Amino acid sequence: MLLVTGGAGFIGANFVLDWLADPAAEGIVNLDALTYAGNRETLASLDDDPRHVFVHGDIGDRALVDRLLAEHRPRAIVHFAAESHVDRSIHGPGTFIQTNVLGTFTLLEAARAHWSGLPPAERAAFRFHHVSTDEVYGSLGPGDPAFAETHAYEPNSPYSASKAASDHLVRAWHHTYGLPVLTTNCSNNYGPYHFPEKLIPLMIVNALAGKPLPVYGDGQQVRDWLYVKDHAAAIREVLARGRVGETYNVGGWNEKPNLEIVHTVCALLDELRPDPAGPYARLITYVADRPGHDRRYAIDARKLERELGWRPAETFETGIRKTVAWYLDHGDWVQRVQSGAYRDWVDRNYAGRSAA
Repeated sequence: MLLVTGGAGFIGANFVLDWLADPAAEGIVNLDALTYAGNRETLASLDDDPRHVFVHGDIGDRALVDRLLAEHRPRAIVHFAAESHVDRSIHGPGTFIQTNVLGTFTLLEAARAHWSGLPPAERAAFRFHHVSTDEVYGSLGPGDPAFAETHAYEPNSPYSASKAASDHLVRAWHHTYGLPVLTTNCSNNYGPYHFPEKLIPLMIVNALAGKPLPVYGDGQQVRDWLYVKDHAAAIREVLARGRVGETYNVGGWNEKPNLEIVHTVCALLDELRPDPAGPYARLITYVADRPGHDRRYAIDARKLERELGWRPAETFETGIRKTVAWYLDHGDWVQRVQSGAYRDWVDRNYAGRSAA
């Protein structure tokens, strides 16, 4: 089996669903704290699948993690669990340090104890796969080369700093203790089951509700966009064949400014669900930029292609069309995930951000 942490979150749940779509796939023990972004309903299709064991719990609970490792003896840990929203980290950084840094430390220590006690063959096969972000590398200028795995870490937000710290811990546990680790640093993911606070789902949900589409600053912040199912496929490849101790960048080869993303979403909604009131782009509203907003991220994923033969299957054009169509077809999921806590968060985050 695999032990997957954060497997009810956006990326983790997509990985779990894709993994178990193969009838011959190994089972998964799915450990998730079900914070605001963890949604058990996303995994409803697995309720009758005996290969999926869901455990509601925290990666910081050492006794629980130890028990799961002893009981299920997973051949690998795939570590998605993290607080991941930059804006939330600005408002409340403590939670990010607790989960991303201390939680990862606890998980590493549990994994080290478990791995140390395995028989030689199982010990050699064991892997700890840490899923991280391109934001640890900081910000790029317009003409700078894309982030390679050797790029210096220059995190600029509490979120990216906490993820950088967790990356360093994973590296140290390999070099100091020999724990067989793998790290992947991905670019911005998008796709089904994305919690509607991130850019693309927020634009879709707000547009359909006739609400303003808030764009930070001038909207020219550039990101590389990766369809989440492509990310899941990349993780499978790295877990299966990646070199122990190595880092692999996972990107979509899709650098686009945020404003272009918003206009693309609006155009697709105009096509797929036109609004009698007029084009959705009329709802675009420029708001004051967030503090320390990185200007550009770009991923150089050539190492992953060169060593493991992975490239994304989706272009941005195909992936964003699938994403918008999914949200249009799953209005009930969106409605249920928008809890009172979520609405309070959106109101608080954008309160006071006058038009720029």
